[in-house]
Amino acid sequence: ELLTEVFLPAFGNTTLSALEDQALLTLNGMKLAFTTDAFVVRPIFFPGGDIGKLAVNGTVNDLAVGGARPLFLSAAFILEEGLPIEELKRVVASMQESCKQAGVLLVTGDTKVVDRGKGDKIYITTSGIGIVPPSRALSVHNARPGDHIIVSGTIGDHGVAIMSVREGIEFETALESDTAPLVELTQLMLEICPLSIRCMRDPTRGGVASTLNEIATASRIGIKINEAALPVRPEVKGACEILGLDPLYVANEGKLIAVVAASESEILLKAMQQHPLGRDASIIGEVVAQHPKMVTVKSSIGGERIVGLLAGEQLPRIC
Repeated sequence: ELLTEVFLPAFGNTTLSALEDQALLTLNGMKLAFTTDAFVVRPIFFPGGDIGKLAVNGTVNDLAVGGARPLFLSAAFILEEGLPIEELKRVVASMQESCKQAGVLLVTGDTKVVDRGKGDKIYITTSGIGIVPPSRALSVHNARPGDHIIVSGTIGDHGVAIMSVREGIEFETALESDTAPLVELTQLMLEICPLSIRCMRDPTRGGVASTLNEIATASRIGIKINEAALPVRPEVKGACEILGLDPLYVANEGKLIAVVAASESEILLKAMQQHPLGRDASIIGEVVAQHPKMVTVKSSIGGERIVGLLAGEQLPRIC
């Protein structure tokens, strides 16, 4: 509603109105991807990561799922008066390591300090630029009836990891955020199936359900998923049951959803499962001509229900 009622009327143009995870631009014959994101996660350190690692990976992944090779980042830091310098150094060191892992350079930035009590330690905004091969045309508008839906791994890990820290939930096994750069995985996927991948998206806030709804709406198709095929860790499933949450709506930070032609979905799936970030990949459903702009899920007991967009936020300050 914010997009349709406030931002698009003010800034609407062909690029912005496409509502991709990144802006696709052509400059002097070169195809570029450009994206920006802000990170306000609380707490700033959590199992498996921190706000710095999240800021780098989040922006890199928005470029990667658009088929781009990420190259350069910028970062703006909003620091609260009183933030311990050692915590800032820890965040910056994490960002440095994440940039190295993703193969990008942080080349420009800014810092601002706000009064004590007017922020929450640190907020980070990152922007990124990458190059897209001229023949590549991934888009959220490309899904077609018959296509298969693949998720690259277990869902809900990030959201439940953050929740466990905030709510003091303990698990028998360590549960960490899945935040990771998807560059290598997406490049592998596009090498294996350069023409049959319609689009890719990373299901962050709003989870898998919201991302699938965005695809269904943009492509004017229906999507049917199989609940039994969803890869969910037992501890995530258990935490969601206790708290009354649906794993389909819980945030992820190191996973992607791909819409691919059915003829090559098994080939792509096997290739993804050979990569560390795709070893739990699964075909979770298909694109259908019925019920356009709607996502449904078939339960393990055979019933079918509509899965709409997330209304509000299950857990604020998740990324």
